[in-house]
Amino acid sequence: METEWILDVLADLRTFAHQNGLPALAEQIDETCLLAAVEIASTAEGPPGHERGTADETGKDLELLGAGV
Repeated sequence: METEWILDVLADLRTFAHQNGLPALAEQIDETCLLAAVEIASTAEGPPGHERGTADETGKDLELLGAGV
């Protein structure tokens, strides 16, 4: 999918944060990676023309992953 490149960018940022003593930022980027993965997956699984779920739907997905919003 054309949007999955963002996961690679986030992984690079997370690595940079770890290597440069920024643990809180690395943790936040981990959560951002989860959110990106959920939104990408929901976009891929939606009906034609469906670009993303509602904020409520996305929040429910994150709760299932244990990310807690």
